Amino acid sequence: MNRLGVDIGRVIIDGSSGPGDTSFFSGDTADMLRTPAVPGAFEAIARLVPLFDETWLVSKCGPRIQQRSLQWLRHHHFFTRTGVAEGNVRFCLRRPEKAIHCADLRITHFIDDKPDVIAAVTPVVAHAYLFKNWPTTEAAVRGSVGGGW
Repeated sequence: MNRLGVDIGRVIIDGSSGPGDTSFFSGDTADMLRTPAVPGAFEAIARLVPLFDETWLVSKCGPRIQQRSLQWLRHHHFFTRTGVAEGNVRFCLRRPEKAIHCADLRITHFIDDKPDVIAAVTPVVAHAYLFKNWPTTEAAVRGSVGGGW
């Protein structure tokens, strides 16, 4: 069985406007909800979901940002638009803990923008992808599951 794991910040929700992981969540709720998606994220994930038995979001953040992340995903109809099940979200408080979730969920393919996360999950995930952009990442994932264009 193939299972896909995807980070949220800077992979789905665009955080390029500031230096920190969660800088895009500063300000009031309206400002937070206006934060754009990473270009092509919804479309690429929607094309990848059918290639996997399950798809999970695995993100590092504290309780406040966990709630804001879920609020943003729901506001932008992420789950409906991509086919990811709304209950398939896991959070942790430290990046290396993503490996624990990946092992527990039996994730086979994982996408994250942080090299330290890729290093942490590599022992438990067969295919780990350091995210730079969706066209490149989607092509790499497709190539590893036989879902080429």
